[in-house]
Amino acid sequence: MYKAPVEEIAFTLKHVAGLAPALEGGHLGELTDDLVDAILSEAGRFATEEVAPLAEIGDRQGARLVDGAVKMPDGWPALYKAWAEGGWNSLTASPEFGGQGLPHMLHVAALEMWNSGSMAFAIGPTLTIGAIEALAAHGSDHLKSTYLPKMVSGEWMGSMNLTEPHAGSDLGVMKTRAERRDDGTYRLFGQKIFITYGEHDFTDNIVHLVLARLPDAPAGTRGISLFLVPKFLVNDDGSLGPRNDAHCHSIEHKLGIHGSPTCTMIYGDGRFGDEPGAIGWLVGEENRGLACMFTMMNNARLAVGMQGVAIAEAATQKAIAYAKERTQGKAPGWHGSGQGSGQGSGMSPIIEHPDVARMLLTMKVLTQGARAITYACAHAVDMSHGAEAKHWAERASLLTPIAKSFATDAGVDVASLGVQVHGGMGFIEETGAARLYRDARIAPIYEGTNGIQAIDLVTRKLPLSDGDHLRGFIAELREIAARAGQANAPALGETASRLDAAIADLEAASEWLLAALAEGRQAEALAGATLYQRLFGLVLTGAYLAKGALADGGDGRNGERAALCRFAAENIIGETAALRDRVVSGAGSLEAARVVLG
Repeated sequence: MYKAPVEEIAFTLKHVAGLAPALEGGHLGELTDDLVDAILSEAGRFATEEVAPLAEIGDRQGARLVDGAVKMPDGWPALYKAWAEGGWNSLTASPEFGGQGLPHMLHVAALEMWNSGSMAFAIGPTLTIGAIEALAAHGSDHLKSTYLPKMVSGEWMGSMNLTEPHAGSDLGVMKTRAERRDDGTYRLFGQKIFITYGEHDFTDNIVHLVLARLPDAPAGTRGISLFLVPKFLVNDDGSLGPRNDAHCHSIEHKLGIHGSPTCTMIYGDGRFGDEPGAIGWLVGEENRGLACMFTMMNNARLAVGMQGVAIAEAATQKAIAYAKERTQGKAPGWHGSGQGSGQGSGMSPIIEHPDVARMLLTMKVLTQGARAITYACAHAVDMSHGAEAKHWAERASLLTPIAKSFATDAGVDVASLGVQVHGGMGFIEETGAARLYRDARIAPIYEGTNGIQAIDLVTRKLPLSDGDHLRGFIAELREIAARAGQANAPALGETASRLDAAIADLEAASEWLLAALAEGRQAEALAGATLYQRLFGLVLTGAYLAKGALADGGDGRNGERAALCRFAAENIIGETAALRDRVVSGAGSLEAARVVLG
């Protein structure tokens, strides 16, 4: 069973991602170290004791569509009610609407724990929190006063409606249309697919944020507007009025996250209301909806990265526990009397076998690296609202695609290794290892596939401030490597030199990409974009593990952080050399090989 790693989460937040110096510098208002610990402890308790025990039920039963309504798994509505009553929906929201105004760092840390408990459960509240951000930033005063208090409290939930059957990630060709009405409202007509928590029985109202196109809108993404479309219209006194003309037509049968209803939503077919057309209100300005929606999408991209971290942590815990109990063969140097099912046989726990230990350590490295990257991104988001706003906004922009992609790839890789550690039992549902693998697989796909994140990273984020922000970040990473060398700690092994080499790979690949973009060789740059994204993530993993080991004195926790840092440096991050070569030299062979594809 999953147990929230509150101590490790707190350490990473404070000493790797930057929470401790932010607290000491007074950058986070009245937040104190004690309050941080209390929030993390309670979030961990809730995830461990209340969310995790219902994960298997959610996977087995799934969300079910019954007579046009979605019935959630047994126990889940009560779980959501307890979650909302605990105030978790309001952590980062503005106090003006009942929120607690706490830093984003605490939100993502809590989000990790809830997703480790059950990714299928946590994704619903995650989208509501993103919808709150978008509405708070771009909604009219009327919309904010009508909807935000009940969304912040968790009494109502939200959803994000982008994708259509023919469009996928290309939102510029969407067909959902909106028509203006004289009373200032709009009528929406169209179909949206893959809408997470588009219908459910957690709350009595659902606030849909829907992208649609006006009749006179410009072509492409410049002609998209954002609308708020509630499931039930709201009366002037705040009570619920009639049903809006929007409904769930079907839900998808998916590889994983079975408890999360993935809906096909129909707007404006005349099923409800006096006339066809779902009633909506404009959020922001006409034809500027994508900019408004990106407020929610950027929040969601980091949140999806947290799902990768969460699955990786849960899979690692499960695999280590199994490897300590499962006995098989006799490991080199093993002289024990046997444990578990092989007690008295002299067989070794499989954790003693070098290859199993390698897999487990790789799982821990990827998990902790992904955690540090995502937390560092959240820290940058928090700091972007204070002094040096431009610097921190650029840091958040740079880290977001890496946080989303590296962490979700890590979630898949770690969950796959977890199945491998379990052996044949990992392929059998009863161990739970397979569920984690199935759940993890969606995260690299949605909220912008990881390939799209790579395009964003290379074409939009590297050139920030003409590449100078990136160069400054690389200098910060070099300082960590230098400190590792200066520590002269035998427990760190070759960390300093290996990290230096990896940073040099990152620098060389970065400068090549910047030059390629400047010279108009975009196709060459994009050929290596995904490879570069992984290269960056591996360098950050090595650097952040080293930072943690140094903050721990190089030998804290019986040398665990230093040992894991050394393992990462000497076994994992050396991949950066090959990645750099592929970024710089791989475009030609890619183009030549297209003929193979027909």
